[in-house]
Amino acid sequence: MSALGHPKLSTGPLQSVSPSPALTARATQDLRDPAQIVSRNGLLRTRIVVERKKVRLAGRDLWALTYNGMYMPPTLRLRPGDRMEISFENKLDHQTNLHVHGMHVSPVGHADNIFLKVEPGKTLTYEYTFPKSLEPGTYWYHPHPHTLSAPQTAGGISGLIVVDGLDRYLPAPLRGITEHAVALKDFQLVGDQIKTSHLKIGAPTTRTVNGQLNPRIRIRPGETQLWRLANIGANIFYKVTLPGTKFHIVAQDGYPVNRVYSVDSMVIPAGARYDVLVQGPKAGVSELRTLPYNSGKAGNQFPEATLATVQSWGEPMRPAALPTAFAPVDDLAKEPVAARKTVIFTENKAGTLFYINHKQFDHNRVDFRAKLHTVQEWTIKNDSDEVHSFHIHTNDFQVLSINGKPQVNYGLRDTVDVPPRGNMVVRIRFLDYPGKTVLHCHILNHEDEGMMAVLQIDK
Repeated sequence: MSALGHPKLSTGPLQSVSPSPALTARATQDLRDPAQIVSRNGLLRTRIVVERKKVRLAGRDLWALTYNGMYMPPTLRLRPGDRMEISFENKLDHQTNLHVHGMHVSPVGHADNIFLKVEPGKTLTYEYTFPKSLEPGTYWYHPHPHTLSAPQTAGGISGLIVVDGLDRYLPAPLRGITEHAVALKDFQLVGDQIKTSHLKIGAPTTRTVNGQLNPRIRIRPGETQLWRLANIGANIFYKVTLPGTKFHIVAQDGYPVNRVYSVDSMVIPAGARYDVLVQGPKAGVSELRTLPYNSGKAGNQFPEATLATVQSWGEPMRPAALPTAFAPVDDLAKEPVAARKTVIFTENKAGTLFYINHKQFDHNRVDFRAKLHTVQEWTIKNDSDEVHSFHIHTNDFQVLSINGKPQVNYGLRDTVDVPPRGNMVVRIRFLDYPGKTVLHCHILNHEDEGMMAVLQIDK
């Protein structure tokens, strides 16, 4: 419900016209997976230029914030144990930086350090060394400068990261199956410009898949495909469904599940990802949709919308047997607890200022401490009337309970919703990397307006 009053991230004035309604279209184009930049011999080296450019989007020429001139930039694809070097050039008129969301990597130096600032006209080389224990799955990259994360991400700069290795948990007949990125990005319009100021979470927005408006996803009846569903927008929720077809979840937030489970729909908050197996329905056309979703009486009501059209056609295939047991079980509930902490989410009555433990973010203050190679138990309390999400950098967490109800442990997570006036208990294991990092609500309007805190991980 909140609005941001940040300066616009553009050159030239915004046209003073009313915001556009959400754009819609019939399915006339096949889904295009993003281009890929793939690691070679253990190294992914690339250049990312951040700039404001006009792009062809939803049938129109629109001003957007872009990585390498694209609204849907390349997917960065690597393997556990790889290194990644990114020459990162800022051609915006505001500072920016780069965050690799969900990845277990150092939070200091020129790695996943969100305290770095890349000023206009400057170039910084990011250098990451990923552990061999890095979990296979889907991650993403986006800007993380405090007070500007929402405008820049909403303006268009976000892309996918894929860590290969899920195949080793799949039965032989399902290795090498067709996979698709299903990157969920939305934009609000003012004239011919994607909006980057005074963002209202519940305003009409155009939802795209891989930057396309209602693309067509082709599948054969009975065929099994791997879809990487990722909400890489700034603020809004998706409740994704494909009527008559189940999603069989094999990884969540870049972490392979220990047991495959099946659902009819999934609520995907900003930042969250699900890797799912989908089996083609009988021949015909169906719609991948987002269902109505209410984030609370102080939050927003998101309407139903079509995301993509699924066309099941061609020679039918015998549906493959789907796995049940999957990756090894990682259960922090059995670990000794070194410390217990409480994290309280609150906001002011107007929904314009947001707090963790009644304090707004201050990068000079350490709010929480943890010791390397220990497990802590945190209780996340949402003392507001809208959903907030809990996200932490560097290390994933296991959800033990929500509102006192024990949760099935399918694997670790990095972005999970905390219900209004509710609570969630999690355990976090601090592995490998000391340093200063953050936790926050991943509704980026809320993060920018104070709902973020500093975590110091000590050796």
